[in-house]
Order: sequence, then C-alpha cells, then structure tokens
Amino acid sequence: MSDSAAPRPYRSYVYAYPHKTAYRPLPDPAPSLAALWRDEPKDALSLYAHIPFCEVRCGFCNLFTRIGAPDELTTRYLDALDRQATAVREALGDRHPVRFATAAFGGGTPTFLTAGELERLCDIAEKRMGVDLRAVPLSVETSPATATADRLALLAERGATRLSIGVQSFVEAEARAAVRPQRRADVESALGRIRDTGVPVLNIDLIYGIDGQTEESWRSSLDAALAWRPEELYLYPLYVRPLTGLGRISPAADREWDEQRLRLYRYGRDHLRAHGYEQVSMRMFRRTDAAPLGPDDYACQTDGMIGLGCGARSYTSALHYSFDYAVDMREIRTIIDAYTETADFSRAEVGRWVDAGEARRRHLLQSLLQAEGMPVAGYEERFGASPFADFPVELGRFEALGWLDGAAPAGLLRLSAEGLAHSDGLGPELFSPSVRAAMAAYEPK
Repeated sequence: MSDSAAPRPYRSYVYAYPHKTAYRPLPDPAPSLAALWRDEPKDALSLYAHIPFCEVRCGFCNLFTRIGAPDELTTRYLDALDRQATAVREALGDRHPVRFATAAFGGGTPTFLTAGELERLCDIAEKRMGVDLRAVPLSVETSPATATADRLALLAERGATRLSIGVQSFVEAEARAAVRPQRRADVESALGRIRDTGVPVLNIDLIYGIDGQTEESWRSSLDAALAWRPEELYLYPLYVRPLTGLGRISPAADREWDEQRLRLYRYGRDHLRAHGYEQVSMRMFRRTDAAPLGPDDYACQTDGMIGLGCGARSYTSALHYSFDYAVDMREIRTIIDAYTETADFSRAEVGRWVDAGEARRRHLLQSLLQAEGMPVAGYEERFGASPFADFPVELGRFEALGWLDGAAPAGLLRLSAEGLAHSDGLGPELFSPSVRAAMAAYEPK
C-alpha cells in the first residue's frame, strides 16, 4: 500500500474510546448509577476529579474549562462536587468491596483553587469517596501561574505523587504564538517550587508544531525541560480545533504542517531517548532511572473509572457517561452553572452504551497505542477470539503501511517506531462505523 493511502498523521488524539463527541443524552428515565454499578468489579477503580477553571485560556485549548470564577463560583462548584461524590459513593454500595487504585485531579487547572479549596477537594476524595490519597498514585495538573508554594505544599502533604505542569514552550515568542503568553522566568520559578515539594514525579508538557518553531528552538525547549530532570515528559503535537482561539485565526492543517510536526516529533523522540528516557507512548516519555511510584494495579482497558465534576467521564463495562460537553466559553459557563445547581446526581444523563464489539475496539486501541504493545493471549482470554480475526482489515492495513513491528516477540502485537509516530492517524482507523457516524453528526458548541 502506498504512502498516499495512509491516513493523515494528525487526525485525532485518541485518549479515550468512544470519543466524547459520540455521547448523547440518555433516554428518560435515565439509568440510575446504582443499577449501572451494581455488578461491576469495584476493587481497582480510578477516581478523576475535574476542576473546570483556568486563569487564561490557551489558543490551542478545547478542554472543558472557563476563565476565572466570579461570585464564589468555586465554592458553589465544590458544593456540587461534594453532593455528587456523596451520591456516587452511595450508588457504589457495599455489597462488594470498593477500593480505589489511583486518583487524579485535572481540568482546567486544579491549582486555580486556593490551598484551602484544594484541601476541601482532597477531603471530598477521602471522606466521601473513600480514597486513601496517601496510599495510591495521585496526579495533579498545574500551571506556571498557579503553582504557588502554599498550594503545592498542601498537595504534597495530602499525598500527591505526580505534579504535571503545562509549559508548552520555554521560548516566549512561541508561547505567544500559541496564545499562551508567559515569561520563562516565571516558568522556571514554578518548576523550582515543584521540585522543592519533594513530590516524586514531575511531568512537563511541551508542544511541537507551533507557528515559527524550528528544530533549533524545539531543542531549546527540550533542553530547558531536561535541565530539571523531570521523571516524565509529554510531547504533544499542536492541533487547531474548532471554537478555540487558534481555530478562529489559523488555516486548516495541511500536508506541510503535517510534515513539520512529524519532523519535530522524531527529533524530540530521538533527543529524549539519547538523554535517558524511554518511550511509553507517542506522547509520553519516562526517565529510565526514575523510581517506581509503588503499587498501581489499575488497568485502563478493563477497570472502571469514577469521574467527579461536570467535565469528567465515568466508565462502566456497559456505559460511558458524563455531563454535556462544549468548547465555546458561553456554552461552558451555562453547563457549569447548571452543574452547580444540580441537586440529584443519582443518574447518568449523557453517555454512550458500549457493546461487546466496542469493548474489543477499546481494548485493542488502548493497548496498541502503548509502546509496549499488547499480548495477544490476554486479548484472546478476555474475548475468546484473536484480534487478527476480529480486525483483519485494520491490522492488515497497519501491517502494509509498516506500522506493526515485525520484530516483536512471538505473541506480542506491537507498533513499529513509525506506527507509534502515526498514532493519531492509526487510532481513528479503529473507530466503529456507528461511533464515526455519531462523531460526524456532533455539532460543536
């Protein structure tokens, strides 16, 4: 198969399947959480708490977040989060043991909250949901402007094991081009405060493909990040999405931009490998000598997730559900306001049912997009069939494009280096026709 038949390399970042734009309002009466979770395994759950506030909105951002929080909105939001957590924990019941294996606070920017509000967020996770934050991996996202000493100290004291900071670029002109204005001195100060906490894992997010970015300026950002010896680095390709700041001023992606991003990706990948990092996925790199975080027995392919907050998703084996989704700031404000006024959180209102076929696709996607690959025997044990029998056309195409690793050990389905590089083109190839149709019918708002 020729390269001309290959999918575009930057079609969609597949971090969850089915994609949230395939979710729809669930029929009335909406399913109760108690019924949804009654027979689910609950001994290795993941908790995700979503805080939809930022001090600025970056030009590339299409996340569910708003700028600022007037009129004690953060208080009202945490009140609603408390009510939701109470309802969810009641729905989980006590018929089977309930244990959380991992936790994360994301957004938005969780550290937009004050130290006192972060303490309340931790209390909700522990006292309402029963998560022992000091005994499980706890990841928290932050930003240079909100990584203050008092907030970071509180998170470290409550058990944070990973702090992730979105730097995007250490080059001030590039940060401005991405509509993320910031001073490098402020970024470096924030990184110093994070290191002072002693939290074991620092992750730094960087972006490639910014207008005007070159291999030289990209290396400058990479080296500035490496100077802090972060345990993890995420390298994200820039996307221009509808209704974002850049989406209103930039042209649609073209082949030349694709080639620029691929070139910078390969440069960044090779540079990090040469400096002692192993590749975990297309985006994630981990320092090879970083100490393990301790027990983490959560498996994203099979274990459930509890999402708290109006931008969070929850996963059972049969239904993925959340609240309404938007990108436009006015729509987001409306949804957040509605969330803070909600009294009854006992039902799933928006979501998508996951049948056996979709479960196969999700398992293959979430396993194959990891650099370590997927043991075929594990797939066969779960589904009673070979992935090659379930997805002959898709896997055959990947093989023809050189995206499968022919040198992988027997029984391991693994992407080649070029397959990993094309993860954002490969992933959408595994979407089902019904999910594609739902995503195509979704009207951005």
